[in-house]
Amino acid sequence: MFLLDIIAIGAISVATMFVSTPLELLVMRVLIGIVIGADYPIATSMITEFSNTRQRAFSIGFIAAMWYVGATCANLVGYWLYDIESGWRWMLGSAFIPCLIILIGRFDLPESPRWLLRKGRVKECEQMMIKLFGESVCFDDEPPQETRFLQLFNRRHFPFVLFVAAIWTCQVIPMFAIYTFGPQIVGLLGWEQGRSAALGNVVISLFFMLGCIPAMFWLNSIGRRPLLIGSFAMMTIALALLGLVSNLGIILVVVAFAVYAFFSGGPGILQWLYPNELFPTDIRASAVGVIMSLSRIGTIVSTWVLPIFITRYGINNVMLIGALISLVGLGVSVMFAPETRGLTLTQTGNMTLRGTPSDNPH
Repeated sequence: MFLLDIIAIGAISVATMFVSTPLELLVMRVLIGIVIGADYPIATSMITEFSNTRQRAFSIGFIAAMWYVGATCANLVGYWLYDIESGWRWMLGSAFIPCLIILIGRFDLPESPRWLLRKGRVKECEQMMIKLFGESVCFDDEPPQETRFLQLFNRRHFPFVLFVAAIWTCQVIPMFAIYTFGPQIVGLLGWEQGRSAALGNVVISLFFMLGCIPAMFWLNSIGRRPLLIGSFAMMTIALALLGLVSNLGIILVVVAFAVYAFFSGGPGILQWLYPNELFPTDIRASAVGVIMSLSRIGTIVSTWVLPIFITRYGINNVMLIGALISLVGLGVSVMFAPETRGLTLTQTGNMTLRGTPSDNPH
């Protein structure tokens, strides 16, 4: 599956270059979204299980940072191809290049060690770890378990599903709006439209990427919960400033967007780290997939509604709504965000959400 999905992404990207109608383009983008959605849970679960307790936050943080590296590169490609006829075809088709590089790197990847243990294939797991690390690796006791999707909705797991989906949604709705309509938003806030506004979007995207770098270290130094709360607070302030103050000038506009983007690095990592820490091996990838799907409902609605709302109510009110969404994320974090720093996956997979009654998950 880990090889098939990246092959499918590359093939669909190339096919997108040859669409001739809006419907064909829509179908291609839906298909590529489905395949990417299948890749995310597998990739992050694999990284989590091959990382020890000390390295786990940094490893997932690195993956999140690479997402923003890709987004920044995509913005640069869009900027370079802005004035080229049919440049959008080349832009969408260019995704084939990283797919090819990733495909080469994924050949001969081992199976998840904890998945093997949960399925009772202990000897196979031991042989694999000796092959990879040259010695046996000790894992916490992982009794064989039958994978049941409905486990996600029991008394222990479902509150975590709702919590992570909530903070993920509150982080990605403003972020996706900025990424999708960045040039128009930057233009309406003071920078000229067109290619110059696209360049402003590149700058903002760069700060999204840079925000992940200190967050990777802060997750272990100050902890998950304080970082999440502080980040949402700063994101709320930045968007509120853009909404409340008109005619800030391009420098202050970019600074405010940069502050928002920089501090989104913490939640951007934790939206991947939390579900991979808080759910046991047998449902970890499923949990990531379900939570990501729930968060995308909000992004779909916001992307559809945003241009209409900008036209009717103006860009400043849009920024205020973004601030309100971030404020909701702040409130949810203050009430429910757990602290998983320094805990093993077995420990985090059995803890309960703050403010909810304890229950045996099995």
